[in-house]
Parts: sequence; C-alpha cells; structure tokens
Amino acid sequence: MTYLARQPGTPSLPFGALKQSTGSPKKRRINWLHVAIHAIMIAITLTFVLPIVIVIAGSFSSEAALVQYGYSVLPRQFTLYAYQYLLIDPSTILNAYKVSIISTIVGTAVSLTVMSMLAYAISRKDFSFRKPITFFTFFTLLFNGGLVATYIWMTDVLNVQDSYVAYILPYLCMPIYVLLLRTYFSQLPSELVSAAKIDGANEWQIFTRIIVPLSRPALATVGLLMALVYWNDWWQPLLYVSNPSMYSLQYLLYEITQSIYALTQQSSSADLATIVPPSYSVQMAMAVIGIGPIIIAFLFTQRYFLRGLTLGVGGELLERRLQLLLGGVAQAVALEKFACLTWV
Repeated sequence: MTYLARQPGTPSLPFGALKQSTGSPKKRRINWLHVAIHAIMIAITLTFVLPIVIVIAGSFSSEAALVQYGYSVLPRQFTLYAYQYLLIDPSTILNAYKVSIISTIVGTAVSLTVMSMLAYAISRKDFSFRKPITFFTFFTLLFNGGLVATYIWMTDVLNVQDSYVAYILPYLCMPIYVLLLRTYFSQLPSELVSAAKIDGANEWQIFTRIIVPLSRPALATVGLLMALVYWNDWWQPLLYVSNPSMYSLQYLLYEITQSIYALTQQSSSADLATIVPPSYSVQMAMAVIGIGPIIIAFLFTQRYFLRGLTLGVGGELLERRLQLLLGGVAQAVALEKFACLTWV
C-alpha cells in the first residue's frame, strides 16, 4: 500500500474530499428537447430523401413491375431499358444538356450582375433617383403587360426566336430577388463606402471591391435560385423555340413525355395492342437526368445557403439559432428539397 505525502505548505483536504474527487464521474444528462428536435428534423429529411430514392429505383425497374407492384425503394426486375429508350440518340440529349448548361451559366451570371447592381443603387440613400426606380422595379410584382404583349415584344420587336436570348431575357431581372439583395446591401455599414470615397475610390470600385466580397452569401443564394429557374425552364422554349437544336433539356423531356402520352392513348388500337409504352419508368429516368446538375450546383454553394436564407430577417442571431437547432440536418433537407422541386 502506498501513501501520498502532503508537501509542506499544501493545504489539507477535508476527510472524504479525495474519495469524492476520485469517484465515478456524473453521467451527462440527456437533453430531450434536442433529441426531439433532431428526431423531427430527421423525419422531415426522410420525407425529402425517400421520393428521390423511389424515383431512382423506379428508373431502374421494368414497366411491368411498376404497373403490377407500384413504386418501391428498391428496383423491381432491374433493367436499364428506360435509359436506353432515352439514349437511343445520345446526341439529342447531349445537345439539350449543352443548351441548358449554357443558358443556365450565362443567364445566372448576367441576371445576377444586373440585379446586384440595381439592388446596390436603390440601397444607397444618397442616390437621387432611388425612390422612382424602386417604385418602377417593384411595381412589376403586382402588374405586368401579360403574355400577349410579352410574346409580341419578344417575337416582332426583338426577334429573338431560336436563340439563347429567348432563354435569358425573360428572367434577366426578377424584382423579388432585387428586394432580397437590396435588403442585404442596406445592412452593410455605410462607413465603408464613406471611407472608400475618402481614399479616392469611385462607385464601380466600391461595388466590386467592397460590396461584392462582403455580400457573397446573398449573391450565392440568389445565384443558386436563379440557376434553378433557368435550369427548370421549359415555358420559354415552348413559346419561342421551334428549332430542335435549340431545345433545352427540360423542354426535350417535356416533348418526350408528350410523345409517350400520345403513344399511350393509341395503345388500345388493334395495331398497337401488343405495345406497352414505357411511360412510368421513362418518366422516372427523365427525373434522374434532370435533377443531377442542379444538385451538383447546390453542393458548391451549400456553405452560403443557410446564411443566405436569413436575408433581411434578423441576420447573424437567426443564423446561429438555425445552426444550433438544425445542425447538419438542415443541409440535407435543403438539398433534397431542391432535388424534389426540380421536377415538381
């Protein structure tokens, strides 16, 4: 048995203190509130994950299995027929991908540049025409010229049919995103602008070297939302595009869907009685093809996404609370939400 000698000058401990200090550590209490919150968020995450899993499984299932058993989380009678049907002519899909990628990248960059410059101008209180431009911008949220006037303007005046301009121009400036960016810019310290002017910087240098670097979360969030708008657009090519070489991916898949629907309607005739149109599995395969790139785009901007969601509604405090409550589950929910919204 060994004894611990007390060094001179060291205060003595009361009896039982050593036993209490060397006893077993207290068990950490379980915070049931956090457990309940995480359980709820995991359940919400599953509601977004399961549709994606079911879509992927359906794309690899045979048409007969889908008709007989319905959808499931695992493929039934595994087959690649749906993808083979869509890729009969790979050049068509690749060309549609090219059109969608170019219109999405160029459209997002141009629209984000235009909207950010407009939002910065009307966020400056010393700008003389701030109020009339703000009114003119947000007036379009309530009233617009309508479809007929827009179609005449695009076809007869601008003559942009069968071009990338027909994809980009209609979404060049969206007032709701201008409002978000203006709110974010107005929260930046005005002293930064004053100090830059004292140092001799002009307005363009202030915007590009000070405002834009400080506004990366807002710009990344709006840019992701605009990329989603451009990528999912099938309405503009329906109106202004008649050349098959200018079909976007979404519009090409829309045309394939319409062709399958027409084939299904005719399948009851005597000549087509033995044909089973691959409608369900092909639609699932089209969804998989369509949502892939937008998920990749989200992965590059996910670190800004949560911060960008708090635009104009409380700033850093709300962001910290969201991170505390949601943790990593929020990113999974947001990712699956964007994946599901792609084909809603």
